[in-house]
Amino acid sequence: MGTFKDIPRAVWMLVLGIFFNSVVAFTFLYLFVYLTDERGMSVPQAGVLTGIGGVGLVAGNFTGGWFGDRFGHRRALLCAAVLSGVTLVLLPLIPIAALYALLPLCNYAQGAVRACNGALVAVTVPDAVRRQGFALMRSASNAGFTVGAPLGALLATQFSYTVIFVADGVGTLLFAVYAARVLPARGRERAKPGPGEQRGLWRELRARPAVAVLLVASFFADIVYRQLFSTYPVFLTDHGHATQVYGWMFSINGGLILLLELPVTAALRKRPPLAIVGAGLMLVGLGYGLLMFGAGLALAAATMLLITLGEILYKTPANAYVADQAPAHAQGRFQSLYAGVSVSGVVLAPPLGGALYEAAPGVLWPLCTVVAVLAGCAVVGAGRMRPRSLAGRTGVGAGVPVPSRSAGTREGTGA
Repeated sequence: MGTFKDIPRAVWMLVLGIFFNSVVAFTFLYLFVYLTDERGMSVPQAGVLTGIGGVGLVAGNFTGGWFGDRFGHRRALLCAAVLSGVTLVLLPLIPIAALYALLPLCNYAQGAVRACNGALVAVTVPDAVRRQGFALMRSASNAGFTVGAPLGALLATQFSYTVIFVADGVGTLLFAVYAARVLPARGRERAKPGPGEQRGLWRELRARPAVAVLLVASFFADIVYRQLFSTYPVFLTDHGHATQVYGWMFSINGGLILLLELPVTAALRKRPPLAIVGAGLMLVGLGYGLLMFGAGLALAAATMLLITLGEILYKTPANAYVADQAPAHAQGRFQSLYAGVSVSGVVLAPPLGGALYEAAPGVLWPLCTVVAVLAGCAVVGAGRMRPRSLAGRTGVGAGVPVPSRSAGTREGTGA
């Protein structure tokens, strides 16, 4: 089993670009404020427009990998990054009515960039260090966000919100130029199915029931996880905590991820991936469960600690497991499926959690606990599933990978 030193140079270079792109990707943090401030929209109008943009983001994650499988992952990444950069620059310049079309397009491109980044890591990194490759990508993204959030606030305060859109757009275009230079123009970015391999995505998924279970569990778990960005701060405010407390809670989240994700991934690289994912989802559920006992600072901090540890455990191994199980010719589509379900809560968590919190606030946290724990149990149970045959055949000829101990792609084989 390899370590970080076995990750190819091209991936390290891509990760450096992802860090830079995350530093300038601060517009989504301040979009709502920008719409209600500089654009003069009402809160309900801004909410509708932001929600429409969220749909575009999820759609981009779900479909970006398809373009990579069809046209090449490098080419798809560059096209999506250019589209994202151009639309970001144009957003402050167009009338409000046009935002309803341009914002979803911009978010769609950003979602596609995320899916293409994941697909490029999946097809470039050797199987034995795939988890480490995804952990490196996540760490770079989180580190960039940690730097970018206060930088965006500084630019908005000193200049205007318009400046941060232009800075984000120009930075994204620079990322596209950088990626075009550092990523190989040819290589393992695209794979065609060999004789007997199946092209149908749903047939490939049916042949891998553990992947299907993981995707469904991740969909529901993300709705629970993203209550952290919607009902959790409202809960803290309703219990008398100032806005700064929520900021401190997120400093715990960001700090722990930056400190622990890479060493934890390396330490657990030989452990069965779905067992790790399941444990992580259960920790997320237990974190929300603590809120049933109150909203004191100690409980709020313990909640954030458990959720963050759960996030560290489940996100990287889940992404790597999907990549390990994907047939070569559908790697991008598998990555898009996981990318899509892993951001589904962006659209669904605020309205669902908000409605339940308004109607029955005492029910929200127990329900979050139950959903996340059940999702974790389902993923752990999926570790005992085995790939099914396609057209009466199993193995590579049927498009189902035959995992090896060194690749670490199956439960029970020292993954």
